[in-house]
Amino acid sequence: MELEQLLLLVAASVALLMAVAWWRAATRGSRRTRRRTRHAVRAEGEAEALLESQGFSILERQVAGSWGFEVDGEPIEASVRADLLVERDDRVYVAEVKTGERAPDPAFPQTRRQLLEYLLVFEPDGLLLVDMEARQVREVAFPELVG
Repeated sequence: MELEQLLLLVAASVALLMAVAWWRAATRGSRRTRRRTRHAVRAEGEAEALLESQGFSILERQVAGSWGFEVDGEPIEASVRADLLVERDDRVYVAEVKTGERAPDPAFPQTRRQLLEYLLVFEPDGLLLVDMEARQVREVAFPELVG
């Protein structure tokens, strides 16, 4: 093989390796996102069964809501989506399903803020945090905010 052909083969191989590396990096996030989404959907189904075993009835899934606020006098609308709206003993709850190590902790800032938004938007009788790692349903209240 001539030197020129060998260099061309090496350059083509390097280009192919770079393209494969770029493709893997570009699709890694989407594969991770798809895997996380599948896990969340599965957890929500299992959470429904757990809630029903504790006497809750499922009213709605993926409940959308919104609320408005202003920034420098300009109105902004924010939307939220709660995992489940459930009922027991004539009380309606927003149930948030969480998996993982940190998210099921009601003191975890993102989870706490999410629950506060649900309280503001949906005005439920109560909030439930469904920890699918521990298979536990916890009622979360903000007594200083609600009389």
